[in-house]
Amino acid sequence: MHAVLRFIKKEPVLTASGLLAAASVFAVLPDGVSFDGINWQVLAILYCLMTVVAGLRKSGVFDALTCALTRLTCSTALLTALLTLLCFFISALITNDVALLTFVPFTIGLFGAGRRKQLIYALVLETIAANLGSLMTPMGNPQNLYLYAHYAMTGRAFFSVMLPLGGVCLLVTGILTLFAPRGQLDVRPGAPLPRIRPACFAVFCTLFAVCLLCVLKIVAWYVLLPVVCAAEIIYDRSVMKEADFSLLLTFVFFFVFVGNVSRIDAVRAAAERALSGREILVSALVSQVISNVPAAAMLSAFTDNAAALLWGTNIGGLGTPVASMASLITFRFYAAADAGGSRRYLAVFSALNFTLLAVFLAAAPLLLRLL
Repeated sequence: MHAVLRFIKKEPVLTASGLLAAASVFAVLPDGVSFDGINWQVLAILYCLMTVVAGLRKSGVFDALTCALTRLTCSTALLTALLTLLCFFISALITNDVALLTFVPFTIGLFGAGRRKQLIYALVLETIAANLGSLMTPMGNPQNLYLYAHYAMTGRAFFSVMLPLGGVCLLVTGILTLFAPRGQLDVRPGAPLPRIRPACFAVFCTLFAVCLLCVLKIVAWYVLLPVVCAAEIIYDRSVMKEADFSLLLTFVFFFVFVGNVSRIDAVRAAAERALSGREILVSALVSQVISNVPAAAMLSAFTDNAAALLWGTNIGGLGTPVASMASLITFRFYAAADAGGSRRYLAVFSALNFTLLAVFLAAAPLLLRLL
């Protein structure tokens, strides 16, 4: 029993999605269970991106990039701005969670718990930047990749919807960096950089390019998956274990749940009425409770407004720590490094995130109509 409770506490979203999938099976048993809703393309691309980016991290290129910043300055305010902007742009390529896994431990080690005020603000800004920057590309976060595939969007259609919002987010992120607390680090700007493994970087950079071709629908997913797996088995099979299998299984459960529930006429009609004209608000609010990835998978069955759902689930990554699972990565790292500062971290996180959530929710419908 204790093992079950520990698992539920560790994987609440996976547990909830599994229960919903099981409940949906019982709800449609007389008509037969449907597994047609499972999107194998999304699962294959997600798995490949996760493992390929893990390989890029092992190459040392991200460590070298972040350490190079200390050669530029020892100012905590300037470093906060640089790290935040790096998180914003890099998250659009390697996903928001991987960007935070890369930059957060480095930031904690660089600032140290002794500079709690500067460290907390830097980590909160990096988290916001990763969640906002990742919205600009289909592979920036899992919900984008799912919605991009679910609505069969072209690259042009996706970018025409998301890049204007990304521009606004970049402006907001830049303004927030101006308020970073000032301080000085006790490090030498000329500290040696970590070594980059050229062969590892070349292999996984090539595989990443193949993943991008698949996202752009130039290479089919059933070609991508065996190519990536074969290359990883030959070069470094350890990265195959680096995928977030709980996220992949969560997607499977939600695919089953949505596929079954959408066949119940009464439920479908009620959901469509609730969403109609309120896609941004509803998806953002639902994200606060179950996270924006499951919200995208669940709500996509009840609306054809891809643009509004993309905006709503991405804006919905702001707010509670649960709204974007990537936000929990930062909190866990910080809590492990400075447990006594967890309340202060959550206070700063909540103040900035809920303020931005309110601003974006108020402005989003007008901005979307201007596109």
